[in-house]
Amino acid sequence: MNQYALILAGGSGTRFWPLSRDHRPKQLLNIIGEDTLLRQAIDRLDGLVPRQNIFILTNHLQEAEVRRQAPDIPADNIVSEPVRRDTAPAIALGIGLIKAADPHGVMLVIPSDQLIQDREAFRTLMQAAMDTAAQEKALVTVGIKPTWPCPSYGYIERGKETPCASPAHSCREVLRFKEKPDTETAASYLAQGNFCWNAGMFVWSIPAVCEQLDKHCPELASFVEHIAEAPDPHHILQEEFPSLTPISIDFALMEHADRVLNFEATFDWDDVGSWISVADYLESHNRNKTNTDITVQDASGNIVFSQGGDKHVALLGVDNLIVVETADAILIANRDKADDIKKIVNQLPDELR
Repeated sequence: MNQYALILAGGSGTRFWPLSRDHRPKQLLNIIGEDTLLRQAIDRLDGLVPRQNIFILTNHLQEAEVRRQAPDIPADNIVSEPVRRDTAPAIALGIGLIKAADPHGVMLVIPSDQLIQDREAFRTLMQAAMDTAAQEKALVTVGIKPTWPCPSYGYIERGKETPCASPAHSCREVLRFKEKPDTETAASYLAQGNFCWNAGMFVWSIPAVCEQLDKHCPELASFVEHIAEAPDPHHILQEEFPSLTPISIDFALMEHADRVLNFEATFDWDDVGSWISVADYLESHNRNKTNTDITVQDASGNIVFSQGGDKHVALLGVDNLIVVETADAILIANRDKADDIKKIVNQLPDELR
């Protein structure tokens, strides 16, 4: 009962327009599978963290939909940030809320917008990480074994192996965190063989993380204490959170912490970063990917996604397009511009954002 989870569910997900909107970003959509990514993240914790020990952080635009999708999470455990302040203040808020519930608890931090389908492997590894965090005076990270030299992820350099709570898993000391590299540098990391992708998953005991915040992040440490001790933490949230320095948890804490350990994930993982990623989970049709019926003539490499999967789409003489249809908008983009979809969102009428 002393195990807790903080689910970060406030991202914008503009790369998935027109399916995603400000009030329904990627984590609140069922792009892959029958459930949304948020719902999958909650259910993945079954047998690991009790529902009453799960906290979800979101924002005012998405709060109503998060509450609708998570009726089994206590209402007070779903908290809306008054403004966006990056991951360090958000996680500090979660630490404060959990410290108020259990000053000696062990806490898991996970994003809500990642696809992990092997739930049993996830739970087994996370239990090993939580047991280790409970025993060791260290902050624990979970990384992903890289499969290609991706320049879009941060990297974790792993050092010597160290004993952990589970002999079935390998735990290593973290030497350093590396920010998003260029492709050539990423390729060198893969060649060295001791780097993993930083997936933004962290595990620590409340005493261990608070000690490190006191030492390296006094602003956040003070905020944690105010949240934990306040009769009304929501008042402190509204008063103090907007003035916190916007900074990532990696920059603020992880790169400076005295001791960080790393488990390499034994489960599947996909951050589902764009429509290109979604295509891997769609059906193939004449060298195209789709979730709906299509007719094709001299067309290949296209991605077709229809909201509801009930529109028939015809493709004639076109290659490497992304075609996404919703009730009120249609996107037609070159596959090579998948990461730039967020740029056009800023030019849309407010009602379509």
